[in-house]
Amino acid sequence: MTGTYMIGIDQSTQGTKALLFDEKGALVRREDIPHHQIVNDMGWVSHDGEEIYTNTISVVERLIENSGIDRRLVAGVGISNQRETSLVWDRKTGSPLGDAIVWQCVRAAEICDRIEAMGMEETIRKKTGLKLSPYFPASKLAWFLENIEGAGERARAHELCFGTMDTWLVYRLTKKQSYKTDYSNASRTQLFHIFDLKWDEEICRVFGICPEDLAEVCSSDSCFGKTDFEGFFPEPIPIHGVLGDSHGALLGQGCVKKGMIKSTYGTGSSIMMNIGEIPVLSSHGVVTSLAWGLNGKVDYVLEGNINYTGAVISWLKDEVGLVHTPDETEMLCIQAEKGDGLYFIPAFTGLGAPYWDSYARGALTGITRTTRKPEIVRACIECIAYQIADVVKAMSRDAGVGIRELRVDGGPTKNKYLMQFQSDILDTPVLVPQVEELSGMGAAYAAGFGLGIYGQEVFGCLKYDRYDVKMDDQMREKMHHGWQEAVGRVVSR
Repeated sequence: MTGTYMIGIDQSTQGTKALLFDEKGALVRREDIPHHQIVNDMGWVSHDGEEIYTNTISVVERLIENSGIDRRLVAGVGISNQRETSLVWDRKTGSPLGDAIVWQCVRAAEICDRIEAMGMEETIRKKTGLKLSPYFPASKLAWFLENIEGAGERARAHELCFGTMDTWLVYRLTKKQSYKTDYSNASRTQLFHIFDLKWDEEICRVFGICPEDLAEVCSSDSCFGKTDFEGFFPEPIPIHGVLGDSHGALLGQGCVKKGMIKSTYGTGSSIMMNIGEIPVLSSHGVVTSLAWGLNGKVDYVLEGNINYTGAVISWLKDEVGLVHTPDETEMLCIQAEKGDGLYFIPAFTGLGAPYWDSYARGALTGITRTTRKPEIVRACIECIAYQIADVVKAMSRDAGVGIRELRVDGGPTKNKYLMQFQSDILDTPVLVPQVEELSGMGAAYAAGFGLGIYGQEVFGCLKYDRYDVKMDDQMREKMHHGWQEAVGRVVSR
């Protein structure tokens, strides 16, 4: 193979992917390495930061070796990451103080309750665009300081680094020379003033964090440092793009104009709408974030986050044993009795947007004597589409724009039943790209933009499968009403 290549690293909840793109932005090869999901008896969800770093090195080595390209042809790398997963580490040694707290984990709920009681919730929302929630890193980082022995004292001595997984990887890949994050990730910490574009001193103090100890915030197409991947490359290559995974998918989908919207179906889901250069604060349960910083300017997004979408399918397979593979769910959905009134609410660790109830718990409602495995599986699959439809409708009201189409990505989009039901319950065409890994693609594209390798023409690489609406209005209204009633039974406040 000849030419110039870009690497996209997608450090996701389930594992780390390495993607190789050619000079036209087309995907050449993909490699994956999973990492351990650490869940204790209290339901806390954690990842081993050292394992993730080691896997990142290994998966890039495997990508280059298995592709057969000359490693000297790699021009740069972009990183996308599971955004809200948070880690604290020693500034000098680079060693983590403990396992990373995964975005799903709500162990910091009591910290948020305490801050809410201080009357800070609305101040935080107006500055950060985010509803006070243990979902975001601010309370997770505060939890580290309050619960890891000696952490508070070391923080006061300015011996610690705080960050999401992008910052952690950049720090380690650059041999502790670069302590940086990008606008998209910073905006999701609940510590960043999205209008002033800086760490907010008042909010940082509320969470017990010194803003001077946080990473430098850069444009998403900046040079974040150089790395040789522990000596694998003969010369260090630039990390020239960093994006949160959902922002990477938005860019990879080509949603660069105001009003364009996408949904990533991963372990959880991020539904994101580009709202341009002027931010809008939500009044319908979604949040406002920065899309990215590119070409010297920032764009904003409305976003809703759902804790459990693809993870519902994993639960059906791994914990409940109703299916052996995710592919089985599609046929079971087709076999299920239609209109039986069965609904599944996947509030395993609370509900995200637009409900934001950390204390809600899951439920299967509408069970009758004729309920069988197909009906249960179908209810679990349909809950994914219902949750996403709720968020999309909230965004449409906030932005004051109608939704012309929903672009989607992620593993569950292979399920044709789910995609058709998504189109039907949303009353909107759904477009599924024929390339899966949009998050890593967006990060690689950002790096390519920064290096001058790619232009806007790269978005022409994508081809889509389209699902058009087939359900009539009366049935849609009936089914969505049933869903809302079911959710109302588990929402605690």
